[in-house]
Amino acid sequence: MKKKDAATARSLAAACLAAWSGSGRPVQGYLDLMIHESALSSEDRQLAVMLVMGALRRQAYLDLLISRFAKTSLSKMKPLTLAALRIGVFQLRFLERVPDSAAVNETVAALKQMRQPPWLLGVVNGILRNIVRQQDSLPKPDDFSPELEQPAWLLERWRRNFGEEKAREICRINSLEPELCLHVSRRSGGREELARRLAAQGIQVRLGKYAPDSLLLSGWRGPVTALPGFAEGLFRVQDQAAQLACLLLGPFQEQGRYLDGCAGLGGKTCALAGLLPADASLTAVEPDSRRLRLLRDNLEREGAAGRTAVFAAKLEDFAAAGPPLFDGILIDAPCSGTGVIRRHPDIRWNRQLEDFAAQQAGQLALLQTAADLLAPGGTLVYATCSIEPEENQQVVAQFLAARNEFRLASCRDLLPPAAAELTDAQGCFTPLPSEEIEGFFAARLVRA
Repeated sequence: MKKKDAATARSLAAACLAAWSGSGRPVQGYLDLMIHESALSSEDRQLAVMLVMGALRRQAYLDLLISRFAKTSLSKMKPLTLAALRIGVFQLRFLERVPDSAAVNETVAALKQMRQPPWLLGVVNGILRNIVRQQDSLPKPDDFSPELEQPAWLLERWRRNFGEEKAREICRINSLEPELCLHVSRRSGGREELARRLAAQGIQVRLGKYAPDSLLLSGWRGPVTALPGFAEGLFRVQDQAAQLACLLLGPFQEQGRYLDGCAGLGGKTCALAGLLPADASLTAVEPDSRRLRLLRDNLEREGAAGRTAVFAAKLEDFAAAGPPLFDGILIDAPCSGTGVIRRHPDIRWNRQLEDFAAQQAGQLALLQTAADLLAPGGTLVYATCSIEPEENQQVVAQFLAARNEFRLASCRDLLPPAAAELTDAQGCFTPLPSEEIEGFFAARLVRA
């Protein structure tokens, strides 16, 4: 590709959204492949990601404005055309630092760079310029109900499960750009010390309300790797709910054996490594090669690689090898992710009603496999980032009905006082999405 045809933040953002459209797959994979691995500068990569995530987060509002001026129905537009329009309108309505003329011209230029026909460039240019001319008479973002940003069937579920007021609050939270939440390592000198380092660099930071080692950063736009303390492994990016889930395996035993059965990128594995006594052992299981590589990198960066045994396998294959029994096991099960839509706005557009029940079989199978690896008297923590009962309470109920040697134990005594208030009548940890914490579920299951 000639230099003059080099990809831009807007062209890659539009291409990423168009590639994701209709796939039903997480947008993160497209971001990694098309944007994070691109030749864009760090600043332009950040802009491209912001455009993609912002367009997904406010998609219904953007489509309302586009539909007012488009002569073709949105359903009949090419994915790339609609993606470019959404990105253009997002800049016009949400990015105050981008002049209207730049938002229009650069969006049209992105389509031109992707060799779209002149007539199409004229259509996109006309729609965006009409929005600029009439923007004072158009609905403002704050006037657009957050409930309309969710699929109607999902909103109706939340109304039934949580009531009208809580459902509306979930929708409001899902429409906001999330703060960056850090889990500060206990070898860092404490979160107050890291907070002072960040504040000295002009970064807005505050202490998290629920997790004792959490910091929340407002308005940070740069890469996480540029934050003070990252290279030294003094923190990881992790929501407060996920941080608290690791505490639920306590009290931790001297010389105890612990297992993270769904390790992923290693956020909870690293957190457990920091919580365990020095003579305890930790094992992490992860089958995906890409996640496994990042898991090893994160363990190395945080100084936990030497004390963590990592297995590249599915949990059932690991169990089939007959390892010794564990005193504590964490199962952070794959799920629909409806508790983290604020951070992953594509989730709401990817999910279908039948997905929740379909997840149950796999989640229950993971619990059954983990149960057979747990020593008598041990603790099994089942966690998801879903707020759907089919994936949470119903899975636990089915498991307990099949395994009478297990009982449900309360999470309250192992949580800080503020977080203990986020438990239900059975003692499960069940925060709903808020400005401070993501939606989550965790249950403690103790073997007799």
